[in-house]
Amino acid sequence: MPWNGQGGGGGGPWGGSGGPGPWGRGSGNKGDGGQPPNLDEMLRRAQDRLRGLMPGGGGGSGRLVALAVVVVLLLWLATGIYRVNPDEEGVIRRFGAYSQTTTSGLHYHLPAPIESVETPKVTRINRTDVGFNTESIGRGVGRQALPEESLMLTGDENIVDINFSVFWVIKDAQAYLFNVRNPEATVKSAAEAAIREVVGRTPIASVLAEGRRQVETDTETLLQSILDSYSAGLQVTQVQLQKVDPPQPVIEAYRDVQKARADQERLKNEAEAYQNTIVPAARGDAEQKIQNAEAYRQEIIARSQGDAQRFLSVLAAYQVNKDVTTERLYLETMEDVLKNANKVLIDKSVEGVVPYLPLPALTGKQPTSLLPPPGTPQLKAGGKP
Repeated sequence: MPWNGQGGGGGGPWGGSGGPGPWGRGSGNKGDGGQPPNLDEMLRRAQDRLRGLMPGGGGGSGRLVALAVVVVLLLWLATGIYRVNPDEEGVIRRFGAYSQTTTSGLHYHLPAPIESVETPKVTRINRTDVGFNTESIGRGVGRQALPEESLMLTGDENIVDINFSVFWVIKDAQAYLFNVRNPEATVKSAAEAAIREVVGRTPIASVLAEGRRQVETDTETLLQSILDSYSAGLQVTQVQLQKVDPPQPVIEAYRDVQKARADQERLKNEAEAYQNTIVPAARGDAEQKIQNAEAYRQEIIARSQGDAQRFLSVLAAYQVNKDVTTERLYLETMEDVLKNANKVLIDKSVEGVVPYLPLPALTGKQPTSLLPPPGTPQLKAGGKP
């Protein structure tokens, strides 16, 4: 189909021969035959206009632009340099996905937005409190109780108020960053669930007294198993009970009960101590009496056997010589009878000796002098002076 319309004098589809063409030029300029303009020519003109806008114009401005582009490119590439501290691990993300993990030192990653790096502290011990919040009050630090977290039901259907802290570290930086959205909240929720399960099967007396250490150990074990099931990349180092008390409205009554139990235990211990003192002493006395009786028995038996043996010996001697043995027995008997007697024997042939009855000695009184006073005439035998 010809471009020129009827009676139009050869005009193309963009207008007459003298009108503008599709590229803003007349179709009859310099006999171009209505062809589109040259693209190279248009680019050259655009570059010329850009040079005109630059200060100074000419080729020097192009070199400055190129230098600025190079500097910006180098600065962008330099943003990929990063350092990992000794207590950290570097986790590189490539378009948001995990790429690799780096250790301490200087490293490089592709600049953003291609790659980015996070450096969690894997050796720092983190602390999560359950049952209370720590807040600054003036120059000190105070605690705000959270009853909805601290009140728990024990195994014997009593209520106990527990505050505790969980200490944990990062053992797997990749799992810590990619598997758990909010690690702090996860640890707190899991710790609360774990301790409620442990306390729910433990009597209140054990929780408040000797069973506290067991509650901590069981809670730590159960909490670690929960976090491992989540693949949280966390390691629980310690569960520490801060406060274990009955609820506030009944704490005074409970303390009175505990005081009475303490008195009961004290009295029981004192009674046991007294028992431990008396019973061994009584057993010792009984053993001593038994040993004394045994010694006395053996003494009597030995003495009886000795007397029997001595009697047999005397009998054998008597059978050999009856007269000598009889006289010896008589003399020995009289010696035994008279050895303690206070006797005075006076020969009848002795004159001038007046026998007297020792009445003071018999009555136990001091004897008086039997000598006459001075100047009294002496009596001779027969009653004559």
